[in-house]
Amino acid sequence: MIDDRYDVVVVGGGNAGFCAALAAAGRGRRVLLLEKGDPDEAGGNSFYTAGAFRVAHAGLPDLAEILDHDDRHAETVLPPYPPGAFVSDLERVTEGRTDPVLAAALAGESRATLGWLHSRGLRFRLMYERQSYQDADGRHVFWGGLAAGSTGGGKGLIAQHTAAAAAAGVEVRYGCRAGELLRENAREPENAREPENAREPENAAGSDPGSVTGGGIGPGIAGVAGSGTGRVVGVRYRGPDGEGTVAAESVVLAAGGFEADPAWRREHLGDGWERALVRGTPLNTGDMLRAALATGAGRGGDWSSCHSVAWDAGAPGTGDRALTNRLTRQSYPLGIVVNRDGRRFLDEGADFRNYTYARYGGEILRQPGGVAFQVFDAEIRPMLRTEEYDAPGATVVVAPSLAELAAGMGVHVDEFIETVNTFNMSINTSTRFDPSIKDGRAARTSPPKSNWALPIRTPPFYAFPVTCGITFTFGGLRADDHGRVLTPDGEHLPGLFVCGEMLGGLFSGNYPGGSGLTAGAVFGRRAGLLA
Repeated sequence: MIDDRYDVVVVGGGNAGFCAALAAAGRGRRVLLLEKGDPDEAGGNSFYTAGAFRVAHAGLPDLAEILDHDDRHAETVLPPYPPGAFVSDLERVTEGRTDPVLAAALAGESRATLGWLHSRGLRFRLMYERQSYQDADGRHVFWGGLAAGSTGGGKGLIAQHTAAAAAAGVEVRYGCRAGELLRENAREPENAREPENAREPENAAGSDPGSVTGGGIGPGIAGVAGSGTGRVVGVRYRGPDGEGTVAAESVVLAAGGFEADPAWRREHLGDGWERALVRGTPLNTGDMLRAALATGAGRGGDWSSCHSVAWDAGAPGTGDRALTNRLTRQSYPLGIVVNRDGRRFLDEGADFRNYTYARYGGEILRQPGGVAFQVFDAEIRPMLRTEEYDAPGATVVVAPSLAELAAGMGVHVDEFIETVNTFNMSINTSTRFDPSIKDGRAARTSPPKSNWALPIRTPPFYAFPVTCGITFTFGGLRADDHGRVLTPDGEHLPGLFVCGEMLGGLFSGNYPGGSGLTAGAVFGRRAGLLA
């Protein structure tokens, strides 16, 4: 057995874990980061992202100093996005279920945190290809409150984090699966099984300041050794050289949710979720959630919902490290989406893609066979995101007529043609199409399409089969706004911190695009500054 002692142990080597490690090392702490994956599978979900960071800012001049130079900046329209707008978006898309204290901290520190990362060698740019459209004057107009991203996407983010950690003296051990938290006065738990109070998140209003919205997780949590009554003092793990323990003054958990565990998905998200494809790492199986709950941590956030997207139906069952985020299909606001019956089932233009994509995966999963088709014509096709719709091996049906397209999709021909014709005839053509604003160009049919309605009429026609790709689960641990883990009674669990996808309370039912990496950075840094 390997026995070590550090000041701080961070469990999880994604964006949040690295931010916690950098912040702790910056205070002179001796830091060890344990990463479950080997070097060729490390980086958590962060590796698989497009690298988008939602940041409150005062416009392009406010961000320019932390962005890579780009000649397009001179012809860019980037509206200010104040912290209040960020919080308002969180409140709106979660229907008021975001924890207000966490939301305020996230929005208020987002810009400063990106500047802090930049000062440590991380690079950022404006995401022109994902978040802007050119207007009639040739200007690049950003929309939806999201503009900045890491240079090189998720792959670049993890590579830059790894270099920054090495420069800061953080030790990283790969292939180390942590499974148990060690506490003073440790004892074997009699029964760590959770009560059957299930899945609706509680409202933490009126609970102790800074606490996170609580939520039940249902039955089925097995007991984990190491429960006790004192401070968390370390971690037990299994690595390439066998089992080891690390003693530490503080442990920071940044090991992701349970989205890669089909049984937990079905138990907490509902029937059918075991069939969802995992768009990120296959390693987020909830190991440290189980360990923390067994050690006395409280449950935080909404365990009954998750981030899930429209994902190439021909994709593998877990994330592709070569294509990463390119398997998403996020230009659906420009076309229509139909199920296997040839019928539309959602409002593709309800809001900017940033505010709908994280819940539309679940909508697709509820359709027959858990599959749908994004349909476009030849006039719309050039507007689709090149990095996604022209990705190598993209699954697509192309046909010269609607009837042949339906046959290639395997849907009922007459119903599909009726759907398209009804949609086309219901479009309000008096309103000008403008993808950079909610243009009100609606199709008054059922369900309606509230914006960006363009007719499907010019051959050839394109159908991209999509299914549900789950990104991460919203339920996690209860903590205050500095990542200090709380018990079910709202007391601090000494020595234990949480950040990243393991921190419950920010998201429920939906999610503003780019918030996850920002939350990981803000609360990772906050945890590291105290650990």
